[in-house]
Amino acid sequence: MSVVHFNPGSDSTDVNGKIDKMEDAKVEIDDGKDESLEADTPCHKIRTKITPFVMSFGFRVFGVVLILVDVVLVIVDLSLPAKSREVGNALEAVSLIISFFFLIDVLLRVYVEGFKVYFRSKLNIMDACIVVVTLVVTMSYTFSDLSGASLLPRVVTFLRSLRIIILVRVFRLASQRKELEKVTRRMVSENKRRYQKDGFDLDLTYVTDRVIAMSFPSSGKQSFYRNPIREVARFLDTKHADHYKVYNLCSEKGYDPKFFHYRVERVFIDDHNVPTLEDMLKYTASVREWMSADPRNIIAIHCKGGKGRTGTLVCTWLIDSDQFESAQDSLEYFGERRTDKSRSSKFQGVETPSQSRYVGYYEVMKTKFSRHVPPPQSLRIKSIRIHSIAGVGRGDGSDLKVKVIVRKELVFQGVCAKQENCTVFPDVGNNAAVISLQDGPAVEGDVKVMFESSAGLPKGYEDCPFYFWFNTSFVEDHKLFLPREELDNPHKPKTWNLYKEDFGVTMFFSDP
Repeated sequence: MSVVHFNPGSDSTDVNGKIDKMEDAKVEIDDGKDESLEADTPCHKIRTKITPFVMSFGFRVFGVVLILVDVVLVIVDLSLPAKSREVGNALEAVSLIISFFFLIDVLLRVYVEGFKVYFRSKLNIMDACIVVVTLVVTMSYTFSDLSGASLLPRVVTFLRSLRIIILVRVFRLASQRKELEKVTRRMVSENKRRYQKDGFDLDLTYVTDRVIAMSFPSSGKQSFYRNPIREVARFLDTKHADHYKVYNLCSEKGYDPKFFHYRVERVFIDDHNVPTLEDMLKYTASVREWMSADPRNIIAIHCKGGKGRTGTLVCTWLIDSDQFESAQDSLEYFGERRTDKSRSSKFQGVETPSQSRYVGYYEVMKTKFSRHVPPPQSLRIKSIRIHSIAGVGRGDGSDLKVKVIVRKELVFQGVCAKQENCTVFPDVGNNAAVISLQDGPAVEGDVKVMFESSAGLPKGYEDCPFYFWFNTSFVEDHKLFLPREELDNPHKPKTWNLYKEDFGVTMFFSDP
């Protein structure tokens, strides 16, 4: 069984769960790669550089196109009359070049994937045989024809008829289709750590030996670029038969639970959003019960891409199970485990600041409230101050629209341009704007605040410039300040040319 060698009780994960200690203890995940042994060798460096090209979507599509072109060339050449040999020779030369390309293609794939891995696939073996045979036939016929075919008419005729074998290359399309699927899935998963061993190639990561993070198990057209559900089921049945439970966090879609023997539980979370505090507690209670039933039991958690919502609840469980006390450490650890740094440095951790904030909420609920929701606090939103607003839209807040959502219901909407339910007070001296809400809503529990703009501010997640979630139970002194890095969308470095370093939002409340 391929697992994470991870001991929650060891010094490598002390009460602070420090990632640097985990690295010192050499935390290992057996994902089919042993990069530590060859990371600094010239061979490994060359392979690392050429792999993205050899396994790229464009390179595979180019191969498919050449297969179709070569088949057409063979058919045209075989149909030419004997007197048109000049044209035939040109076609044969092109076909020979294509044959050499396919040979190089196979050799590169063997080099990149490794001899044993490549030839483990029957399709790859057939592919290599077709390439070698068609190359030999094409070379024999071409060179015989160019070096005196009239002296050996029977041999040439035999070789010419033998070239029909090249039409078998059409069967390479089956192999190429598999390659296209593989490359497309890798492209969509970017540099998330994949499980590539024992005949599997899945967007799936062992975060610990008992926790798996993965992308959505898909069927139909979506399986072309995401994990095929049958392959995921085969993996789990092979590695953890009768000892796994799947948690689907997608509110937008599900699948037939029979694939996973009906051991599927759903937590309904919208994409790029957060779970409710109540759902977080129900989820951890469910996982505790499942994990305590048998030490061999594991959980497989997914949303759509297996990063934002998945990371939120993976980190929640890491805290609940005492593998981490700090929300920040759990978030960093998840990102480290989910990211394949050999492909890219892009961090594949929890996506939005609000999701990270809710992991922090769970830390407080566990340590201060004994796994209970904090005492409810009802608050009325009075005003919103936006800091460092120059250059954001019109720069004075007049282009903004504010929406407040509770339990997926719109409870307030203010349109600043029309002074509808709100009034804007520019504070030019302090580079800020205050939006005063008229009859601001009384809110309690989980609250979502969204900002839209009529001035063409670029949109991100949730199809708006910026938004955030908070829970009223964690608001202190009737005020909540969120800097740029804690606002969803402005937290991304690519937006920092618009949202400057001091950009932020302060919410002011009063008792209802």
